[in-house]
Amino acid sequence: MKTAFLFPGQGSQFIGMGKELYENSSEAKEVYETVNDALKQKLTEIIFNGDNETLKITSNTQPAIMATSVAVFRVLNSLSNNNVAELCSISAGHSLGEYSALCIAETLKLSDTAKILRARGNAMQKAVPVGLGAMYALIGGDEVVAEKICSILSQNGICEIANDNGGGQIILSGSKEAFENITDIIKDMNISKAMPLPVSAPFHCSLMKEATSIMKEELEKYNFQPPKIDIIANYSASIYNSSSDIRDSLVKQIEGKVRWRETIAKMYHEKGIRKFAELGPGKVLTNLIKRDYPDAEVHSLQSLADIENYLK
Repeated sequence: MKTAFLFPGQGSQFIGMGKELYENSSEAKEVYETVNDALKQKLTEIIFNGDNETLKITSNTQPAIMATSVAVFRVLNSLSNNNVAELCSISAGHSLGEYSALCIAETLKLSDTAKILRARGNAMQKAVPVGLGAMYALIGGDEVVAEKICSILSQNGICEIANDNGGGQIILSGSKEAFENITDIIKDMNISKAMPLPVSAPFHCSLMKEATSIMKEELEKYNFQPPKIDIIANYSASIYNSSSDIRDSLVKQIEGKVRWRETIAKMYHEKGIRKFAELGPGKVLTNLIKRDYPDAEVHSLQSLADIENYLK
C-alpha cells in the first residue's frame, strides 16, 4: 500500500515527548544529541524535564518537535532496515513539520535543520513581541465562512487565514485586538466554537513580514539536496520541483497559508495514498485525516510500541 509520512507542527509539543525513545534507542539518542550540539544548548533538558512555558517559546518548540519527529523516523528506519524511499512514497509536514519532512528525505542535514529552525523561531518571535498577536482555531465551517469572519475582524486589526487544515478546522492569525469580539461574531456564522491557541506569536500571516526577510537571507546559507521522496510544500500544495523551489517555498511559507486540506486531498485523490503515518508528538494530523477520509489507514507513531506495532 502506498504510504505517506506526515510531520506535526507547533502545538503538538509536550514535556517528555521522545524521552522513551531517547532512553531505549541509540538512533534516537544520536538525533537528540546532534540537535543539542548544533544549537550549543541542552535542548533535551527542556524537552524531557522542563516546563510547558519554556518549551512553548517558539525558538525551543520548533527544533524540539523536529528532533522528536526525526527520532521516530530514525528508529523506524533502523528497526525495519529500510531506507526512506522504501518506507514511504510521499511526505509533507505541517508548518515547521515541513522541515522534518525535508530532513528525513535527506534534503537537509539534521544539524542544519536544527539551526534553521532555531533561526526561524527567533525571527518569528522578533517580528511580533509576545502578547501582541493571537491565533484562533475555528471549529466547523469552511474557508468561505472563515474569509467572511476575517473580513469583519479585520476592521479592528490584522486577521488572516493561517491554516486550512481540513476536518472542519480553520486557523486564523493576526493582531490581538482583532480578535476581541470573535465570540460574538461566530454566533451567526455556523461555527461551533473559536479556540485561542497556546502560541507565542501570530504565525502565517502578514505580521510575519520581518521574519520573511530574515529567513530569506538565512536559508541562503544552507545546501539543499534533491529529496529522496516526493514532498508537498505547504505554500503551494504542490510537489517540489527543485532545490531553489524548496528554498523559495520555505520563505513564502512564513507569511503564507498552510494549505493542509489541499495537501492531503492531493495525496489521496491524485497520488492514490490510502495509508498515512504521523511521525512525532501528538495526533493532530491523524485526527484530521480520520474526519475527512474515514476509509484511510492512519497511524500515529510516537513510542517504541507504536513503531513496533506499525512494522508488524
